[in-house]
Amino acid sequence: MRFDELKRVYEQPFFELLKQARAVHEAHWPENEVQLCTLLSIKTGGCSEDCSYCAQSARYSTGVDREQLMETCDILKRAEAARSNGSTRFCMGAAWKGVRDGTKRFDQVLEIVRSVSELGMEVCVTLGELGAEEARKLREAGVTAYNHNIDTSPEHYPKIVSTHTFQDRLNTIRHVQDAGMSVCCGGIVGMGETADDRLRMLEVLSEFNPQPESVPINSLMPMPGTPLEGAEPVTTFDLIRMIATTRIAVPGAKVRLSAGRTNMSEETQTLCFFAGANSIFYGDKLLTASNPQAQQDLALLEKLNLSPQTPNPALTAPAVEACRPLEPAMS
Repeated sequence: MRFDELKRVYEQPFFELLKQARAVHEAHWPENEVQLCTLLSIKTGGCSEDCSYCAQSARYSTGVDREQLMETCDILKRAEAARSNGSTRFCMGAAWKGVRDGTKRFDQVLEIVRSVSELGMEVCVTLGELGAEEARKLREAGVTAYNHNIDTSPEHYPKIVSTHTFQDRLNTIRHVQDAGMSVCCGGIVGMGETADDRLRMLEVLSEFNPQPESVPINSLMPMPGTPLEGAEPVTTFDLIRMIATTRIAVPGAKVRLSAGRTNMSEETQTLCFFAGANSIFYGDKLLTASNPQAQQDLALLEKLNLSPQTPNPALTAPAVEACRPLEPAMS
């Protein structure tokens, strides 16, 4: 969808927006299911990038210690616990600029992916920038989806990150799609951007060919020591408008309620589900059966008569649309 159309959708009366988003959601996702995803940082801290929102950047004093890549056996234990808790997608993130074929750490990542993929869950990774060869090898190892958010609009992006460009992000996404992996790509609200910036971000996402398989919508959690530690939070109504507009702009994608969800009331989350969210990060602390947050999430889904989505490790990437340009809109 182009910017002008997105703006008309976003700015319509609140209940009209919800009504339209709900109709789109029911047409594409009639099963009343929510995807449960678990996110694990397999390499924390010490990142060379300067993303203004990230506590893992080595450039800021945030109290996050630099850690080495976790051992495969430890990751497998966490993945098995996540599966026992009901998660159907296991997402693994590493705090570094990117990976390169032929390096020890990339070989370790491939080993980890192969091991986790045998558990019957969908495997998602977020490892920074990728070239074509790295993307191909990750797909062969068993990655079903690659997360690489564009964060915000092309115009606002240089105010958030200076160590790579918006185009660098798009290049990685193109390599991921060419390799046959699904793209998990969204952004963050609450970084000082305007509503127009959020819509420009959605314009870029909706113009991907194919469109993303998942679109995470993160609410900034300001981290002490980062340049955005004092950022003003978005309002509940702005967040719900964003969820609803995302559902309309990318109808076939899972819209994931991501960072910031633990600070939301059940009522806020319910409105987000009604507006089109159908995926959450879940049980991402200790990953034990007694995890109270996981139990609260399951209790809310039960109240709403929503059921956890079953895993699809054989997930295929969305098909390229012949009438849509291959490159995202950057105008």
